[in-house]
This record gives sequence, structure tokens and C-alpha cells, in this order.
Amino acid sequence: MTESARDGLRTLVVGIDGATLDILAERGEDVVPTISGLLEDGATGRLESQLPPWTPSAWPSVYTGVNPGKHGVFGFLRFEGYDWDIVNYTDVKEHTLWELLSEQGLTSVVVNAPVTHPPSSFEGALVPGYISPADPECHPPGLLDELREELGDYRLYDDTKLDGASERERIDAYANLVEMRGEAFRYLAGEHDPAFGFLQFQQTDTVFHEYPEDDAVVDGVFAAVDREVEATLDACDPDVVLLVSDHGLGRYDGHEFRVNSFLRERGDVVATAGGGGMPSWASIARNRLRDGEEGGQHDPSAVERAMSMAAKVGLTSQRLGAIVQRLGLENVVLKVVPADAVRAGTEHVDFANSRAYMRDRIELGLRINLAGREPEGVVPEADYESVRTDLMDALSAVRTPDGGPVFDAVMRREDVFEGPYVEDAPDVVVVPASFDQYLSASLRAETFGPPSEPWNHKLHGIFCATGDVDVEADVTGAHLLDIAPTVLASLGVPASDRMDGRTLPVVEEVGREAYPPYEGVDEATDDRDMEARLADLGYLER
Repeated sequence: MTESARDGLRTLVVGIDGATLDILAERGEDVVPTISGLLEDGATGRLESQLPPWTPSAWPSVYTGVNPGKHGVFGFLRFEGYDWDIVNYTDVKEHTLWELLSEQGLTSVVVNAPVTHPPSSFEGALVPGYISPADPECHPPGLLDELREELGDYRLYDDTKLDGASERERIDAYANLVEMRGEAFRYLAGEHDPAFGFLQFQQTDTVFHEYPEDDAVVDGVFAAVDREVEATLDACDPDVVLLVSDHGLGRYDGHEFRVNSFLRERGDVVATAGGGGMPSWASIARNRLRDGEEGGQHDPSAVERAMSMAAKVGLTSQRLGAIVQRLGLENVVLKVVPADAVRAGTEHVDFANSRAYMRDRIELGLRINLAGREPEGVVPEADYESVRTDLMDALSAVRTPDGGPVFDAVMRREDVFEGPYVEDAPDVVVVPASFDQYLSASLRAETFGPPSEPWNHKLHGIFCATGDVDVEADVTGAHLLDIAPTVLASLGVPASDRMDGRTLPVVEEVGREAYPPYEGVDEATDDRDMEARLADLGYLER
């Protein structure tokens, strides 16, 4: 690390995906001494996330300062009619912090920020993060090769679990990925002398999806992050440090509510079996990754064809599963029958013939199959509001088996989002009660069941500001959208007049100004391996 870089870093954002004050307190000073010290010494509080509080939509809101209705990303998927693809940076339709700073002549280093591939050109360096390809394009071009030459290795993902690794090996793999992020940032800070730095750690979220009840594994991940935070602060000596998480995580003690099953009972959803419906996320990714196939098609096996034929005459995977479960053979069957075959015999939502449906649980909402908007819409435009009101009333009235409400709120999308891309959002947005009810878009025989994941996303993360800030400032009510204007103000740069958040009182308000309209990044990307990774973490349902 050169002295110029040591003097140059003015503001550093450390992103700890999914962290909460409770999660960090449970780790304590023995596991996260550096982070605990920052929380104790800084202006610290809960950070309210957005709807939906998930990585692919929330982090773009952090680094653009605008809500999804303005930046255009509502989940892991973009939809065109009933077709879908994984989102990438070309879908984020607003200027990022580092682009705005570049216009002001300030350099940035960004490592591991989600949904930043393929990167745009700006003054500085960027290594994309989550949901990028395994070998992503970086900025400037050739940077990934440079990092691997300098550091010995740099990877976005680790597949040791897929290769039958032991739990101990998986823990070590987590730590290796975390270390790569810190090492890459410190190297790039030395090379580029940035005024602004953005360093994100994704494994703090991943570990709760994969080992939620294993304290040793969780502690290992957070300890590794703490070490990298300490090393980065020591090496770069930033003037201002903002510790941020995009959402919270916690135990789900409620129920799983299968939205499309409920809608089928009402007559809104039409089911299809033996093909059709939403595709198999994991199988598509496996075929693309293994064989380099394009698109979402693959040749079905004999077992898949047999399961598909059985489903067409009513013997679906769901019905077979109920029989197998009663016989106590489910573990044996899962080892023998391929996931693709199970999928082939599963009932799906027939989107073209349904009135309304949940297309992706991450979106937290229902889409109406509106004529003139969807390719084969069945709801006339004149009936849109009456159908939407009927759906909202029905969802508001749903009660769990325990008698409690499933939702804290059921809202029209325009009451949640604002901007030019509201049309891409679900028509009805739902807020699970206390974020303790797990929503599923899969069709099952029963409307309710136990949560598919014992831990999942919550609405509040963390905010902490330390360094040359007002550490006595009241940050109560801090919102995810406040981060971008606060970062700009810490650097003496006005916020964009399109930003939705406010400058938090830890720094002096600088004001706002109009920035040029966003023109975008127009470049195709290769998403071959991402569906399987997302399905493996439970984000995309198999």
C-alpha cells in the first residue's frame, strides 16, 4: 500500500450482506472485535431496507439512491411477458455512486458489489460481485487476470460443496472467498488511489442459507469478514467508514404460504403438468454450465418423459411425493430420481391461461395476466382495477393455521414504487407478517406448510458511521435509500435530484443538483451458471 493511497481514501462503504445488530451481538467481541468496536464508537442504528428486501434489488438501491421503480430491478429475474432471464447491470437504469463521482473527477474502487456486471466505464476499478459470471468482465478490461497474477487466485464462487467437500472444507472455502475480497480491494486501492471505496461481503448472507443452525460455521464467516475489515482499515485509513447491510436475516417461526396454491383454489391460477409453466431454474443452469447450451431447452431423459406422461394423467410428483412420504422413503427416492425427472412430473402455473399469479417469490407480489400487456392476457383492461381490488381483499383476509394474518400489508404497486419502471413491478405487493411467513410460488397440494428455509430475509439491517462524522447524530429511521446521498455528502458532492433518500445527519448536507439522464450499458452477458447457484440458496424455487 502506497502512502498516496493511505492518504487518499476519504470514504469507505463496507457492505455486510444480511447482517443485523442482533446477529453481530450474538457473535460478540470474541468473533468480530473490529466490527464491534465500530458499532460501539460510531453513530449506529437499524437500517430499514426496501421492498423487496433482497440482494439483487436492494444493493442497486444502495448505490444509486433510488427505489426499484426508478432503477428497474425488482428481483433476480427480468421478465418479458412470460419469459425470463437473470438480471445484470444492464438492467440497473440509474447512475451509480462511482459514476457520479467520476463526473466530479473522483476515483473509486469497487469490489464485489452485486449486480454490477458488465461494468460501465468510470475513473477507477471495479470487480463485479454476486450474480455475475464466474469469470466476469472487470473494469478496466484485463483486471481479473491482473488480480489473479498478483494475488494468486481470485474467484467469485466456490463449488467445493458440489464436489462433495466436507463441512470443514466448506468453512475454509467461505473464508478464502472473504479474504479474496479484502486482498483485492487493498491491492486496487494501492494502484488507483481512490477517494471512494465500496467493499462488499456476500458470504455473511450465504452462510445463513446453507448452514443456518451451525454456529461454528457462521462464526467462521463473520470472523473472516472482521479480519478483512481490520486489515483494510489499517492499510487504507479512510476518513469516513459507513458499515451497511442491504437487509436483515433471522429465523422464520411462522408458516410457508404457497401463494399460487391459494390462487388456484380461488380459480385465479390454472395449473399445467408434464411441461410448460415456469422452467426448472437449476436444470437449465446445469445444462448451460455443462454443455454450453443456449436458451432454456434440453433433451429430456427417459425418466423425465415418463414422469411427464404420468403427470398428464394426474399422477404428479406432488401426489407421488405424498405416497413416498407415508412410506418413509423420501430420502431414498431423492437419491435415485433426478431432480429434472421430479420437475417433469410437477404441476406448474400455466401463466398464459391464469388470471393472476406469483411469478417469482422474491418479488413479493402478484402479477395480473392483463390483456394488451402480457402476450396472452386474459383480464380485460377495463377489469384491471376490480380484479386487483378483489385479489387484495382476498390476500388481506388470509389467516395462518394459527389464526394470525399472513400479511402485514397488501398494497398497490404504485403505493410502493415510484418512477418510470413501475410497470415492471408486480401489480399487487405484499408484506409478510413480521417477515416471519415464508412465501412460495410453487404449486403444492396444501396451501400451508413449514417454511422451506428456517432462516430468511428480514426488513432491517445495520447502519454505522465512524471517523470524521458526527458520531452523536441520531440515525433513527435510517433507510437504505439514504446511503447514496450520505456518501456523496461525505465527499462534498451534491446528491442527484433523482435520489429518493436523504443525507443522514452524520455528515453535512451538500444539496442536490440535476445530473445527466442515464444512458445505460448495452451489452449482452453470459448467465450460464447463475440459475443453479440461486436455486441452491433457495432464491429460485426448483
